[in-house]
Amino acid sequence: MAVTNPIINKKLMSNTLKETADKLKMAPATANLLGLLADNGRLKNLDTVINAYKTIMAAHRGEVVCEVVTAKPLDSSQSKQLESALRSFLKGNQQLKITSRVDPSIIGGLIVSIGDKYVDMSIASKVKLYTDVITSSA
Repeated sequence: MAVTNPIINKKLMSNTLKETADKLKMAPATANLLGLLADNGRLKNLDTVINAYKTIMAAHRGEVVCEVVTAKPLDSSQSKQLESALRSFLKGNQQLKITSRVDPSIIGGLIVSIGDKYVDMSIASKVKLYTDVITSSA
């Protein structure tokens, strides 16, 4: 990607990004951020900066991000029950934002990440636990 190419002059990259941001009518703060990242050779970290910003804004809006991983897709009834159970962990005016992902390698059960909490109730983790116990005692 050209913007992360170390051969390109940082000042030239910064000016080009600022001009492009102006043409695209980006907010001045966004244009300045892009220029600052270019000046300091940090454009390769743009994805990290964007994700951090999204996290901060979600927290500011009272959104609690929850990721649910299952071995197979949940049906409507299961999704509603899970959402109801997850909402019980929220406080006051917090809003739940659930993303679901299917990963057959967990065999069964589910893995839930909500806020800073992580709960692995997958069959794969139980199998690994029992395998470790058996091999360590042998």
